[in-house]
Amino acid sequence: MLKRILAFFVLCALVVLPSWAELKVDIIAGALEPTSIAIQEFELVNGARRRDAEMMREVIENDLKRTGLFRIVNHDAFPENVKMGKLPNFKSWAAIKAKVLVQAKLFKEPDDMYRLEFYVWDVDGTEQIEAQSLVASRKSARRLAHIMANAIFERLTGEIGYFDTQIVFIAETGPIHDRHKRMAIMDQDGHGMRYLSDKDDYVMSPHFSPNMQSIVFLSYYDDDPMIWILNLDTGEQKRLGQFDGMTYAPRFSPDGKKVALSLVKRGLSHIYEYDIETKKLRQLTFGKSLNTSPSYSPDGKKLAFNSDRSGRQQIHVLDLETGAEQRITYGAGRYATPAWSPDGQFIAFTKIADDTFYVGIMNPRGRNEKILAGGWFMEAPSWAPGSRRLVYYETERHIDGIERISHIRSVDITGQNVYDIELPDDINGVEPTWSPKLP
Repeated sequence: MLKRILAFFVLCALVVLPSWAELKVDIIAGALEPTSIAIQEFELVNGARRRDAEMMREVIENDLKRTGLFRIVNHDAFPENVKMGKLPNFKSWAAIKAKVLVQAKLFKEPDDMYRLEFYVWDVDGTEQIEAQSLVASRKSARRLAHIMANAIFERLTGEIGYFDTQIVFIAETGPIHDRHKRMAIMDQDGHGMRYLSDKDDYVMSPHFSPNMQSIVFLSYYDDDPMIWILNLDTGEQKRLGQFDGMTYAPRFSPDGKKVALSLVKRGLSHIYEYDIETKKLRQLTFGKSLNTSPSYSPDGKKLAFNSDRSGRQQIHVLDLETGAEQRITYGAGRYATPAWSPDGQFIAFTKIADDTFYVGIMNPRGRNEKILAGGWFMEAPSWAPGSRRLVYYETERHIDGIERISHIRSVDITGQNVYDIELPDDINGVEPTWSPKLP
């Protein structure tokens, strides 16, 4: 159903002028002054459902608000409800301090389809800066809203939108001494959660393939910890090769043709690369140290990982073409779980120092370290498309030691605007991984 979605530009009588560049949301500065955006009530055509339109408007507003870059103008403050095709009264909108005005029209089409048209206006510049039309089945109305939010975000910030994405994670249920670990997937805002594994399976470390067709993960099926691949289209699960030893911490290469993993042999953990097509396994790290948590650079030429070869856990980078290795972290404490950003400018990490866990970022040379969050236990940072936001999980400390609650949280690269992704009350979320944009 999702594959039926089409997005295309609408040719309108109102010309998009270059003055839109004057309206630019500063995402680097952390949005100390959020841009005020007013989203009008959707116009309905041909029997489009009011309930669907209200849901879509709410989804768009929530997507934009959660970035911390936008302030949603209260609907009661709107000076008018201008119809699409008519020029807004810009002075009236400026009077309520709206910087951006969005108009939308929802059409009911044959075969239970929806068409969503929308205009975006720069109020101060008195110009239309975006006009698009989106088409999808009515069942995918929520996704239409995420795609519209992406378009608004990308036009106003110049960055890649991340609203039309999903998060795969491990859903833990049950008491601390008898936890069930099931793989689950949800939209980036927590909506539509569903399980991908049975409650009797014990699974860990899920990661998406670049094309979003499969997930690689660790499963303790039959008490044998091995790596498996789940086909998201068919639901088929297939074991990844036959290895002489325990395998864990899998990660797809950027082209999806290989999987980097850790393999334990004779008490040592080394990183290997498995070619899915040829079924050949290549060892990448050597020696008597423990090496794990591989993460490819976006161009697939390098691999970040953590190793204790220096005496304590630190992050290293391996050049896959030359075999040269370089340690990049030298700060106090231990470093783990590196995650290369999609644009290649950062490596996210977990840091453990002074009995506290931190999530941070640095450049690929290990410099300009910036801590984004800290707490009793947090781990597994993963990047959103666009490299401006991360997801991770944090576990609260309970004095009685009986119950521990884990939250999936998101933070931007400025360290601001941290929020929880809401899960059902009985679920603890751990090991989240953010998907690429959906196809």
